[in-house]
Amino acid sequence: MLMFIVRRILAGIVLLIVISVVTFGLLFLDSANIARRILGQNATEELVAQKAAELGLDRPLTAQYWDWLTSALTGDLGRSWFNGQLVSVSLSGRLSVSLSLVIGATLISAVLAIALGVVAARRGGWVDAVVQFISVIGFAIPGFLIALYLVLIFAINLHWFKATGYIPITQSFSGWLASVTLPIAALAIGAIAAVAQQVRGSVVDAMSRDYVRTLRSRGLSSNSVIYKHVLRNAGGPALAVLAVQFIGLLGGAVIVEQVFALPGMGQLTVSATTQGDIPVVMGVVIAFAVIVLIVNLLIDLAQAALNPKVRLS
Repeated sequence: MLMFIVRRILAGIVLLIVISVVTFGLLFLDSANIARRILGQNATEELVAQKAAELGLDRPLTAQYWDWLTSALTGDLGRSWFNGQLVSVSLSGRLSVSLSLVIGATLISAVLAIALGVVAARRGGWVDAVVQFISVIGFAIPGFLIALYLVLIFAINLHWFKATGYIPITQSFSGWLASVTLPIAALAIGAIAAVAQQVRGSVVDAMSRDYVRTLRSRGLSSNSVIYKHVLRNAGGPALAVLAVQFIGLLGGAVIVEQVFALPGMGQLTVSATTQGDIPVVMGVVIAFAVIVLIVNLLIDLAQAALNPKVRLS
């Protein structure tokens, strides 16, 4: 187990370096126009050359990347080219907002998807058909469209929630909960649909196995068989799908945060990309890559805990 974790961490470090090299190369591919985009099209050639030298853009690309990498290894991701704020400070302030949405949506998705999947597998018939129909509809509707409908119904028509805005949890827990309820719901609906389908299929497959018939012949109740044995064996594929949904929710949060005007990574990503603020874009890419690697490692460990037959080696 320990060697598996060490190997995954080393592989993750190599992957991070590859991602950083590719991203850095793509962003600085047109370095001649970076300074002009910052200063504007009316800037003189002298000012553009001066700005490029100030940012180090006149140096070889390998030297620029090496400087960025050595600084990043110490936790210094540079400063924004537009407001001068440390990239690490910008990320830390906004990452908590995005993660609260994604983690909340993931937890709700897991609970409701397991419940719907188990009910559909056990009941079958019209219940199964209804659950599958709802899952297909929920998976097919884009997250931003769900977000708009939620705002229209619960914020504008019913006035249960505010349409936009964010209240930090340190200021008011109830205010924070009210500000993230609709965004989490918008993110969770699609994830519930995907995971419920996987849980339903895995449970149906597990219930047809010989060990289930053996357990029932020994007098175990249906609930005991389902929740103690079947779900344990069906949990592996469901966890894999949940991990994919978590990663997808990170991207979905970028759009949903724009709809609800939340000060998360989505707002930062859109503004940095639009402005061409390359240090911030690099920081966002690396932050998302680290989160994805951590989630994949945790899912692998969880699958090993659920199923002892998994050979981590």
